[in-house]
Amino acid sequence: MIARFLRSNRFCLLTCLAFVGGLCAVSAADPPRYVPATAFYILPETTSEESGYFSLNESLDGAIHVGSAKYGHNSFLVELDPRTGKQKIVLDTHKTCGLTATGYAAQAKLHTRNFVGPGGKVYVGSKQGYPIDGDKQSYPGGYVMTYDPRTGRAENLGMPFAGQGVIDVTADEARNRLYVITCEDQHWMLGTLAGAPWKELGPMLTPYAMTLVDSRGVASAITKDFALAQFDPATEKITARPIVLDGKTWTRADGNSIPTWQLDPDGRHAWLILMTNPTLLRIDLHSAGESVKAESRGKMIAGKNPDSRCALTIHPDGRIYALIRTDNESGFGTGYFHHLVRYDPAANKHEDLGVLKVSNPDYYDWSPDKDGKPKHHSHGFHRLPDGTLTPLHAHMALIAARDGAIYATIIYPFTVLKMDGFKLPGARSVKP
Repeated sequence: MIARFLRSNRFCLLTCLAFVGGLCAVSAADPPRYVPATAFYILPETTSEESGYFSLNESLDGAIHVGSAKYGHNSFLVELDPRTGKQKIVLDTHKTCGLTATGYAAQAKLHTRNFVGPGGKVYVGSKQGYPIDGDKQSYPGGYVMTYDPRTGRAENLGMPFAGQGVIDVTADEARNRLYVITCEDQHWMLGTLAGAPWKELGPMLTPYAMTLVDSRGVASAITKDFALAQFDPATEKITARPIVLDGKTWTRADGNSIPTWQLDPDGRHAWLILMTNPTLLRIDLHSAGESVKAESRGKMIAGKNPDSRCALTIHPDGRIYALIRTDNESGFGTGYFHHLVRYDPAANKHEDLGVLKVSNPDYYDWSPDKDGKPKHHSHGFHRLPDGTLTPLHAHMALIAARDGAIYATIIYPFTVLKMDGFKLPGARSVKP
């Protein structure tokens, strides 16, 4: 009787097992949670390879400024009205600095994390591109420049270090100090708001270092050995002390240990992650003694091969947001996922808010060229199985605006993404 029942219901049992297995497979390959974003295609005449880097800021008038790279030619600061999508060039590096050089001698990139002073001036710096075969020119050095949205005027503050590009500019307008970090060697330079005279502070810094000025006016930067270098303008003294993280000296893990950090609103602490390690650190810049105190707040996200490029920002709600790319191991599509994550210091809680999704995928003409091939340097986005357009290779910057909207830059094609879902209640966009 039992045997006959099993034989007669074998097909039903197999069908049920297959159905259950199918449900599991579907569940494993469900779409991720998405973070909708409106895309803006940055003026194509300002790039050569559809790229830009860390150069992103919100002006006091609500405009978004983004720096571009046009290898062998020039670099530009573009102003975007996030309400209308209208764009214009507000700083032409060669025009501002009176230059005409092309090739490797050109000022091919604005790569600095744009700094906005209390008075509204935007501070940027230029750097070299890459030598092309047969180009034997030397790179003369990068320039520090400002753009004032109130007057529409761009100004050249000069070259801090001959032969070196500029990777970071931080202004302490109250004390007439201008801190500059160079590249490809990382010299820490001090100037005035007028530029010169320049002097080197030392010691040598880590690649892509950034200066923070705390509530005391003390300037801090990470050294090549991952110590904390500090310059006190009141005493003109420079110190370099090891950073002790949870009881152990913090050291560089590998050559890709590129830090991104931001000053906490308390003016005392800095929040930091590394490009290839999403562990969030809190550093006490006011630390006394022979070392600097730091503590880990845990990983902002789990995932294989994390990658975060100048994508840490502090939201006006007090939470820390980051953009981190990980391998897509979900089974839903291939490639990478770019996750927007955040940390709430009050609750000591990390959240994965979701994967970036372009809400207006037709913002760019994806149709192939006349030869049937994709447009040059348009390979930075891809589509998931549900048709979602999402970034693929690299993001380059992240900021939270004063109204709470979040902006990111993506390369190939060069794009600004605006995420409105994190605006503060009742916040209104400022009219540029």
